[in-house]
Amino acid sequence: MIAVVMGVSGSGKTTVAALLAARLGWRFCEGDDLHPRENVEKMHGGTPLTDADRLPWLQKIAGEIDSWRGAGESVVLTCSALKRAYRDIIIGDRPDVVLIYLRGSRDLIARRLAARHEHFMPAALLDSQFGALQEPSPDERPIVVDVDGSPAEIVERIARVLQGRSAEAAPASRLRPGPEIP
Repeated sequence: MIAVVMGVSGSGKTTVAALLAARLGWRFCEGDDLHPRENVEKMHGGTPLTDADRLPWLQKIAGEIDSWRGAGESVVLTCSALKRAYRDIIIGDRPDVVLIYLRGSRDLIARRLAARHEHFMPAALLDSQFGALQEPSPDERPIVVDVDGSPAEIVERIARVLQGRSAEAAPASRLRPGPEIP
């Protein structure tokens, strides 16, 4: 199974995904590490990425996901995946790829970004992130988790749902829609 942890910058994707991977004994991959250098430079400079900028990055992520699936690896991957079109590229019809949406209010996320140091995504780009965000719909089978708890609490909630889905799903069947987790 591949778990894609999505959300706006500052929602806790890296922290939660790394802890989740450790908790489950899965591999961890930081999706931002797959960005072309040009994208990182743009974001660092305060310039929002366009869909054209993101396309090679999303295609690379999709290729990595297909490699892991082919090798039978279980991976927790971070990816902002703000738009449905982006998620369609990286998840699409892959039944063993589950979407985990870390949902938080703009105020909470802004406070978190203000406390960060040495991250390439400046807080000034937060409005563009929320402007681009299309929350996952039920047909995407997301696990939706509010990020107002501690990282450990969030990870335990996600792990319980993932383990339930793994137990319920036969290898060739699609995963069932997940609940929202308060």
